[in-house]
Amino acid sequence: MSIEVIQGITKKPAVSGALVDCISSLPMHGLFFIGHPVIPTSEGPHTIDALLICEEKGIVVFDLIEESNEGDYPSRLDDSVNRLESLLKTHRDLMARRKLRIPIHAISFAPRLSERNSHENQDGYPIAFTQEALKQYLTAIEAWSGDVEHVYRKSLSVVQNVSSIRKNRNRGRINDPESKGGIMKRLEDSIATLDIQQNRAVIETVQGVQHIRGLAGSGKTVILALKAAYLHIQHPDWRIAITFRTRSLYQHFHHLITKFTLAQAHIEPDWSQLTILNAWGASDLSRNGIYRKFCQVHDLKYYDFNAAKRFGAGKEFSSACAQALSDCREFKSLYDVILIDEAQDLPPEFLRICYHLLDEKKMLIYAYDELQNLSHKSLPSPEQIFGTDINGAPLVALDPSSNQDIVLKKCYRNSRPVISTAHSLGFGIYRKSTYKDRFQLVQMFEDPRFWKDIGYDIKGGSLLPGSGVILSRTEDSSPTFLEDHSHIEDLIQFMYFDDAEKQTQWLAEEIANNLENDELRYEDIIVINPDPLTTRKNVGHVRSYLLDLGINNHLAGITTSPDIFVQSQDSIVFTGVHRAKGNEASMVYIINAHECYSGPYVGLNLAKIRNQLFTAMTRSKAWVRVLGVGDGMKELKKEYDHLQSKNFQLEFDYPTKEEIKHLRVIHRDACSEDIERFASNGNYLTKLVENLESGSIQKEDLDENLVTKLRTLLPE
Repeated sequence: MSIEVIQGITKKPAVSGALVDCISSLPMHGLFFIGHPVIPTSEGPHTIDALLICEEKGIVVFDLIEESNEGDYPSRLDDSVNRLESLLKTHRDLMARRKLRIPIHAISFAPRLSERNSHENQDGYPIAFTQEALKQYLTAIEAWSGDVEHVYRKSLSVVQNVSSIRKNRNRGRINDPESKGGIMKRLEDSIATLDIQQNRAVIETVQGVQHIRGLAGSGKTVILALKAAYLHIQHPDWRIAITFRTRSLYQHFHHLITKFTLAQAHIEPDWSQLTILNAWGASDLSRNGIYRKFCQVHDLKYYDFNAAKRFGAGKEFSSACAQALSDCREFKSLYDVILIDEAQDLPPEFLRICYHLLDEKKMLIYAYDELQNLSHKSLPSPEQIFGTDINGAPLVALDPSSNQDIVLKKCYRNSRPVISTAHSLGFGIYRKSTYKDRFQLVQMFEDPRFWKDIGYDIKGGSLLPGSGVILSRTEDSSPTFLEDHSHIEDLIQFMYFDDAEKQTQWLAEEIANNLENDELRYEDIIVINPDPLTTRKNVGHVRSYLLDLGINNHLAGITTSPDIFVQSQDSIVFTGVHRAKGNEASMVYIINAHECYSGPYVGLNLAKIRNQLFTAMTRSKAWVRVLGVGDGMKELKKEYDHLQSKNFQLEFDYPTKEEIKHLRVIHRDACSEDIERFASNGNYLTKLVENLESGSIQKEDLDENLVTKLRTLLPE
């Protein structure tokens, strides 16, 4: 039993520190906020000095006094309580007729006036001059009764401002509470509060660099939007930028920040002070970006994608940023705060550009997925990213005892079966070997300890190279309510079809059923084609089929602006896997999944296409349908069936470092020259085998040294 302290922005640091010391020692369970919540009023946003919300006592509002006299503290207490009460009363399930179901208490705390004996209490307006007096007051508050757990969580959701998202996701009337729409309503209500680490990520801010890390689905994007809105309201004169790589996130951030700012201040964000920018930017002035602004303000040559091709394939953005940093003689500050989402998809050179665009506070907040791909961690350390000063000392060194490094350990999007399936297929845990009657991995973490970092427990064996191990996700990392709502046969389905036409027909009929009978909305559904290069061609037929059924749909970034993912509330989203990043849906359909079983040239690009399947599956908040055609889909389904038979535990022999290195070579991302050479050699070998089988070439016709070398290289 303990009280978690969340340190927000305060203008009364001395009294806040004394209050934290007092509250932390109380034997209660709940959350204690400094400088939070922010409540909208007709005069503008009102920040409560401090607030305790706990299961034993309800809510306690604190008025903190740092001045040499207490002033009109009864009026200040009235203001804070009345405004908080008005906010809570807008939520029907917090009311019992005309009365709030959770009690609100209030007290002023003035430890600097401890030597004074006057004004110790006015009727109904207690004031404590010492920590001991404050403890006595809090201990004497009577416990409250009723549906404590539900009312506590709902009140916490309102205080955290997360409920403002729920308002925009009103599902209207649900006819069947057991329909998929009814299930989603319950799920959304269950995640309407932030956990401790999410709270800290939103409210606690440091001067300097702060990073927020966690798996997909841990809430990073929502947290950054909340944090941007919170900082904007507390410091309206600050120049704040929020940036990312996936352009479709622009719409999502604009919507979230607007909602949060309106909820806290009853005003629109001042978009001249709070700017949403793509990372790169374009020559078109309407599509500015952080890198482009850096070039503009420093009078440097700007490279768009086509111009940056000169640096080499896959190095366009990193090299363009590196060139700008190299050419810049003196850095100019442009922002007070920069927040970066999906930093794992951005090069370290871009993060350095952001760092040098900041003023002396260097308030850079970057959030990233712990896994950029399934072979290793996503980002280097801050010391490696930001470099050193002229004396060789690191520009950025995070203090492990501070809140500079926040880890979001819980995944609130994917259920245990879904995330385990995504990992199993991505790593090839139960992928049958081409040459042996056993399983053959596609890729693996070089550091075995990383499995624990992403939420797995050891159920058998050990995480040592060369040893067998059995891994399973924990309830702490994958809450059970995410899977208990549906039978496993409904949570995940792998569907094999004889041909593409049957896949199309099944998909269209299922989507129609989701809308007509399952009470799902259009925006609850995403259709993902894993290979972004084939998406436009592969989704055309099924989109036409749906239109014939009267179901509107669009192809994100192609039939819409690149900045738009969800076109409207009456249109199904079709997308490639890259544009799907950062987005989520209740029901995810993955089509043509057979293309992710194996590449056309044996191992080449296999890790890449397995990563595409992993990313697509982890977009799901509830249900996943994996569809495909032919033998590749049959084999993919066998991998899933084997995992299900193991109760979604991952059982494999951990490869040695040499074996991991070998996997990276044979399953590497191939360039066009690699593929051309492999295809040419493959055709030669195919012809040789055919000639040997037909007898037109005999084994004795082959060079004996060549045969010996082949036997050595291919012993099996």
